Amino acid sequence: MSLRNLNLSKFYSGAVLLALASVFSVSSFAGSVILIIGDGMDDHQITIARNYLVGSRGKLLIDRLPLRSTAQVLTIDNDNPDKAIYVADSANSATSMATGVVTSIGRIGTSAGDDKDLVNIVELAHRQGLKTGIVSTASITDATPASFYAHISTRDCENPDMMVGTDPYFDMVIDCSPDLKSNGGLGSISEQLIDSGVHVALGGGMKHFTPLAEGSDQTVLELAKESGYQLVSNATELDGSGAGKLLGLFSPSTMPVMWRGQDDRAAEKPDPSFLNRIHSMLGSVTYPEPMDCESNPEYIDIPSISLMTQTALDRLTDEDERDFFLMVESASIDKQSHQRKACGSIGELKQLDESLAVAIKFAESHPDTLILVTADHGQAAQLVPERTLYSGIPVPVYTPGHVARINTSEGVIMAVNYATNDFVSEEHTGVNIPLLSNDVGQGSVPAMVTQPEIFDIIKSHLLK
Repeated sequence: MSLRNLNLSKFYSGAVLLALASVFSVSSFAGSVILIIGDGMDDHQITIARNYLVGSRGKLLIDRLPLRSTAQVLTIDNDNPDKAIYVADSANSATSMATGVVTSIGRIGTSAGDDKDLVNIVELAHRQGLKTGIVSTASITDATPASFYAHISTRDCENPDMMVGTDPYFDMVIDCSPDLKSNGGLGSISEQLIDSGVHVALGGGMKHFTPLAEGSDQTVLELAKESGYQLVSNATELDGSGAGKLLGLFSPSTMPVMWRGQDDRAAEKPDPSFLNRIHSMLGSVTYPEPMDCESNPEYIDIPSISLMTQTALDRLTDEDERDFFLMVESASIDKQSHQRKACGSIGELKQLDESLAVAIKFAESHPDTLILVTADHGQAAQLVPERTLYSGIPVPVYTPGHVARINTSEGVIMAVNYATNDFVSEEHTGVNIPLLSNDVGQGSVPAMVTQPEIFDIIKSHLLK
């Protein structure tokens, strides 16, 4: 079923805008923090989604947030911490936001070079007696969510079976033996989640909780139950969940996305003619056929980000009205871009916007709540001319990358280009990322920050 003709703009009007008006009229500098992260969500991704969801003259909910800032992503070399690296990964960039410290690629809550554990905002909140929650459409042990509660030298050590001798991809053997509990470490990421004290954790990653815990005859999941977590595994159970600590694991790994390209198509390369292959100034080129976005058949009984966000807020406020910290990640803006799947990224950004509506509605009755919306890094996906600007000259000019040509509700084709490499997975980019806020951030969110300063903003608001 094509999704391009749905009147999605209705979502961004009416009651939601009334909620915005109510929230933006209040200013405060003490209270809870809801941090919403679009993994890989730079301005290209937002613009692509806006064009598809509400049209080029429309506005997403994130566009209506009153405070707009930008953040510089910082990364350093592990072997030479004085050396800058200009493109980040999710582990080090999320660690910057979670701890306020710049680190190197692949690290979760640990420092570059000397591998020291860095105190994160979840730990600081717990010291103040505050509850915390983590929501993600990735594995809950993936780099971005893990950076807010875990400390480990390498992001790939997600469960006890992956700690030593892991070969996650292309013979890149991982060794987290210094982080084993038997060596005085904190264990794998899934074990650390159970030990972290996080009150609510919702996302994918069931496979990381089924191995036996280190030195135990029980699985990590069984230890979670012993630690007081209620376990849920589908949207129906989540919708009916009660009070107390909650662990929701809704897929073996990353949760399926809501939308996909027609027949699961990804971006494809333009096809030059034989004559053009002989000489770049000759011949012609055939572009990939346009596609519609459609519902993903694998998205069955998968909870939406908005449902997970609402459930987390309910759990974090079920016993008292103490402040809390909640991180919500829309992970597959990034993961679908790695696969050159623009429709998947668009659907995931739509879900982020819907989770923002839940946060705004909550802040309507909790006016001290600071809402921050940002990304961890930029991603491949450029909005490019559907036909080259040089089409008037008799030369077949075309991109060397992969192109997704997407039909939109405005009756035109939108071209999304992926060209960071010619490998099976696209790469991140070093662009600045957006930092948006509700009016509660007035005075504490400057026009530009470095990414570690996002930690300072959260800490200043959350910890009295």
